[in-house]
Amino acid sequence: MKNPRTVLILPLAIIGCSVTLALAQTPAPTPAAPPAPAPLAGRAPIAGRVLTLDECIAIALEAQPRIQATLYDYAAARYRVNQAFAPLLPQLTGAATATRSQSVFVVTSTTTGNTSKGVASSQLADTFFAQVQLSQLLFDFGKTLAATEAARKLAEVAVENIELQRQLIALAVKEAYTNTLFAQRLIRVTEQALERADLNLRSAKGFFEVGTRPKSDVARAEVDVANAKLDLIRAKNALRTALVALNTAMAIDVDTPTQIVDNLVYEAITIDRQAQRAEALKNRPEYRQAVLQVGAAQATERQTFRGFFPDVSGIGSYGGSQAQLNESWTLGLAFTWSLFDGGGRIARYQEAKASLQAAKARVQSTELDIIQNVEQSEIAIEEAQERIQAAQALVASAQENFRLAQGRFDAGVGTILELTDAQLAFTQAQSTESQALADYRIALARLDRALGRR
Repeated sequence: MKNPRTVLILPLAIIGCSVTLALAQTPAPTPAAPPAPAPLAGRAPIAGRVLTLDECIAIALEAQPRIQATLYDYAAARYRVNQAFAPLLPQLTGAATATRSQSVFVVTSTTTGNTSKGVASSQLADTFFAQVQLSQLLFDFGKTLAATEAARKLAEVAVENIELQRQLIALAVKEAYTNTLFAQRLIRVTEQALERADLNLRSAKGFFEVGTRPKSDVARAEVDVANAKLDLIRAKNALRTALVALNTAMAIDVDTPTQIVDNLVYEAITIDRQAQRAEALKNRPEYRQAVLQVGAAQATERQTFRGFFPDVSGIGSYGGSQAQLNESWTLGLAFTWSLFDGGGRIARYQEAKASLQAAKARVQSTELDIIQNVEQSEIAIEEAQERIQAAQALVASAQENFRLAQGRFDAGVGTILELTDAQLAFTQAQSTESQALADYRIALARLDRALGRR
């Protein structure tokens, strides 16, 4: 059942007054659309090039379909702004009807009692009616403008979502880039370990052949060679997996033989916690989205509150009927006010107030999350820096220990167990250093993301 409404239509000639239209205001400008990614056809081929990290990020931002999706989401949000503002513009409708009918009726004479049948028919031209109607909302207490403002805020939220996706894509590329370098570094470490194991095997065989070493030394050296080969297989498979992740992050063919510049080095940075917190709150799109959601909720609350007030519209129509199109026209005002709707408007207003409070609370929650992300990233960087320094000292010690064990074994005073243990410790120290460098680079990338950088 429709809500009861009171409608009052008065001829303008009787009122004899002028009405100032509410259309003097124009809709709030929607945010400018971010530039769409450039076409991929003109991009230089990737195969055969050695890509830097910045080039990989640029390729990903150009090719990732998630960017296209968010751009289309933004376009849809802009169109919703136009939809919200549309009721303030003139509304023009046209209608035309024509019917053809035939009916049989029976007439009984009251004097003679005789009955007769008759047929009544109408043709299309007899019932044709055409009309054009123009209506203009004159005043609605700002309901439509509030709805337009809410839609505009949501369009700005969609703009921030584009930047959010760009930052997430850049982070994914940085992590995949670092994991690829880490896998390459592990392959080199494992290859060096395999070379040392082969050398030890040859030495053990030589000593065994001259009778200075037992057969067990040769067997232990063969086990070390086999383990080194298995480690090399795993390292190469890890590199293939990392390259697939990197190519996927760049939205290129996963089979592309991508080559990248090695930046897996330690570069110390200084951390200013207070400045970085302020930078994060300024640059993070999630925080700006939360603030814009508050503005949208405020506009929605104003819209629902003004729904308690009436609408005033001007209406006019012109048309004609039947084959000769006998002219007819009307002109008047429509005063529309919903007097009772079962409490729906009150419930919608209360809902809007609750949504506004929730949006304000989300701003505070987002701020806490951002500060936590920044602090966690800074702690991870500090930890990785300390691990790198400790790992570098460990590599130097393990390398010296292996050199001494190698000399003792070659001199015939050391055991194969001592040598293989030293070799394993040296390989593990190199792997630990590579892992610390990779973790440091990933921690830097996550700090950039926490600060709202690409």
